[in-house]
Amino acid sequence: MELNISILSDFVANSTILWAKGLDSVPQIARRSGLYKEVPIPHMTGNTRTFSEVDLEEYASRKGESNQSSRAKVQQGYSKTGTLYRVSKDIGISYEMRSQGKYQEMKEKLTNLGKLVPNRMDLDLTHRFSFITATSYTDLDGESVDTTVGDTLAGASTAHTLRGSSTTFRNRLANNPQFSRGALESMEQMRVENTYNQFGEKMTIPDDIIWSGDDPNTINTIAEVLRSTSNPTQNNPGVINTYVNKYRHVVLPRLATTAVGAVDSTKAKYWGVASSQMSTAYLGVHEEARLKTPPADGKSNEDFATDDWNFGTRGGYLIVWVSAAWLGFSDGLGNP
Repeated sequence: MELNISILSDFVANSTILWAKGLDSVPQIARRSGLYKEVPIPHMTGNTRTFSEVDLEEYASRKGESNQSSRAKVQQGYSKTGTLYRVSKDIGISYEMRSQGKYQEMKEKLTNLGKLVPNRMDLDLTHRFSFITATSYTDLDGESVDTTVGDTLAGASTAHTLRGSSTTFRNRLANNPQFSRGALESMEQMRVENTYNQFGEKMTIPDDIIWSGDDPNTINTIAEVLRSTSNPTQNNPGVINTYVNKYRHVVLPRLATTAVGAVDSTKAKYWGVASSQMSTAYLGVHEEARLKTPPADGKSNEDFATDDWNFGTRGGYLIVWVSAAWLGFSDGLGNP
């Protein structure tokens, strides 16, 4: 594709296509994973959103003949407020590029520009898992990010609290084993014994996701557990894999990274389970990724000092985790 650079309006039209091509090439894994529930935040509706849990009692009560029915108790759970922020990046298409026919360089810059906002959103969404054992981290821009849930504890803890009961629960697996069939069964046992409503009543949580980073051994082991079948000619043929269709595997390729997106091998074995139905992790989108272009009316086309045509990409969103009851975690390091 050769760019028409003789008229700014034509160049802008072509640049929009290239930017969109870059945007569409990003899979946005964390956003589409089912780990988050997405809500739109319309313009002119403020820069914060508060998300809450509300639980009813788990069971009905006996009703005697002609007796008045008892009312169900309602318990407000924890709340968590998120604040919108914007992300952006600009590039310049220089006079030299335009006048010397550097088409490939211009195409690469514009296509790459389309990837930057969704890549940053994916990094921010994934880092809630990368820093799940911390109460905050400092992001690549030097900003402090609150990673607590509503009970003020880190996303993964051995003593999460409830609002209507003195009961505590854990969602961090004891001894933090690497993923294996046995470790998954231990995780499931923890989930069975540590899932409560705000009254401290045992609940059933429908975990349907196993999440991990992109460590090859972990990915392959999960695949073996979830997809393995028996040989029909072996002893005891026809053995059914109990995990078939029970979970789907979400691979978060940016999980084992530092705050600036560099490799962090200490997080390579992170894994866990989650319920997409019960998730209280929210992504609030205020400004979808968009391309900001220079005016194409023949005025203010060039930066006065540099002669560049400037293009930018913009986006705005918030991320909030209300509770930790919807997921379980192991760091895979084998520590108590």
